[in-house]
Amino acid sequence: MYSTVLSGTVYGMDSVLVEVEVDVSPGLPCFAMVGRLGAEVKESGERVRISLKNMGIHLPPVHIAVSLSPADIRKEGTAFDLPIAAAVLASMEKIRKGGAENILILGELGLNGEVRPVKGVLPIIKKAWEAGIGYCLIPEKNVREASRIRDMKIAGVSSLTQAITCLNASPGERGKWLAFEKICGEAEPEREPEPDFCEITGQESVKRGALLAAAGFHNLLIVGPPGSGKTMTARRLPSILPPLSNEESLEVSAIYSIAGLLDGQKPYIARRPFLNPHHSVSPQALTGGGRIPKPGVVSLAHRGVLFMDEMPEFKKQTLDMLRQPMEDKRVQIARASGSFSYPADFMLVGAMNPCPCGYYPDRNRCRCTPYEIRQYISHISGPVLDRIDIRVNAPALQIHRLQEEGRGETSGEMRKKVMRARESQQRRVAGTSLRFNADLGPGDMDKYCPLGTAQKEMMERMFQAMGFSARAYHRIVKVARTIADVEGSADITAAHLAEAACYHGGGEEIGQNGE
Repeated sequence: MYSTVLSGTVYGMDSVLVEVEVDVSPGLPCFAMVGRLGAEVKESGERVRISLKNMGIHLPPVHIAVSLSPADIRKEGTAFDLPIAAAVLASMEKIRKGGAENILILGELGLNGEVRPVKGVLPIIKKAWEAGIGYCLIPEKNVREASRIRDMKIAGVSSLTQAITCLNASPGERGKWLAFEKICGEAEPEREPEPDFCEITGQESVKRGALLAAAGFHNLLIVGPPGSGKTMTARRLPSILPPLSNEESLEVSAIYSIAGLLDGQKPYIARRPFLNPHHSVSPQALTGGGRIPKPGVVSLAHRGVLFMDEMPEFKKQTLDMLRQPMEDKRVQIARASGSFSYPADFMLVGAMNPCPCGYYPDRNRCRCTPYEIRQYISHISGPVLDRIDIRVNAPALQIHRLQEEGRGETSGEMRKKVMRARESQQRRVAGTSLRFNADLGPGDMDKYCPLGTAQKEMMERMFQAMGFSARAYHRIVKVARTIADVEGSADITAAHLAEAACYHGGGEEIGQNGE
């Protein structure tokens, strides 16, 4: 007897609905599976057979053929155990006719019949909902994650017995049996308080750079000696970024679901990500790797902050891997099995010392030679530096600044400025694919960043005197546009351009201006 069940798999960042076909017929006893299967899927047959046995359901000595289509897409993971079992039971008439139709089924089976959680549930269910499927049967521990798809009816089961009971229930009974829909309306779990900018003493120029970076989603580089507050500033950046929208939260949560980083305690991502990889991270771990690549660090930082502390300590090859994601906002990975694309729209925040020992230009403490300083700085290539819009120096704090009373501007106050600036940007670029000033290209300058005659003459003088490149010219204008938005100005003034120019510097200048 023939039966079919709907399931799904993740292929890169895309989700593919998979039809699980089962035919049970007389013949040589066999459990054959076809359809370009990964190692975990090939093992599903044995897990299904033993699970059924331990649940009191013995497979007769018949020929069981299982096909997963489309056959040209490689199937990975353990999520096909439950749909295969359901299809086999439907073929054996252990599940009522039509009981498994128009239902998405996912889940791993334990040998004792337990239904265990799987990766990638969220993007697969989203794909099913877009295809018109309104009901899904998944592991109980994946229910909270799946509940982000608000209009999907979700049934969570913890055992194969419960799954059979659900599939055999009539439509009316099944609606009553669904006790998990209420999770969709649950309030967000209470968050731990975030670090606040008011805890940073002094370093007003650094805090100003962080504010502008957050307002325009510009990449930021902070240069200063040890203990000058570089890491403190970076860790507080998420506190002034606008909260994730529902669409952004779903997008980021889907990435984490594919990576297997969501569970019952963390069913979705509600805060903007903050990733701080160690300098020993490999290029593959940074951008994504594997036969079928999984999301790397840059994708996990999507819509959030990627903080690289002590940037020159990273391998030059690793840092150069950032060039394409910083430019395209995506990671493109080519493998023999296909080409994969992952979103990687992050804000890069880098921190570095001005020299290997960290104390240049204090010659009382620094003994680094000019050659050593150049070699240290050269770990960050020019193309990477050229994609960083804002560069600020964090000088060593004096004792009197540390002993000053009073608190500086809070994260809440800074966030209000960021929100107003972003509202101005959104009104300006409404109806386009652009979102922030950092996204503006050379062709957008005249439309969104027009300069008056005096401002053009000022930029011409700076261009000739300081030897700016075309990219540097556009970068300064973009940052000036962000400064104007923060100040509530409709036009870019000479003061805005002058301040923006102060945030520009070349690779060698970083080491020279680290005071």
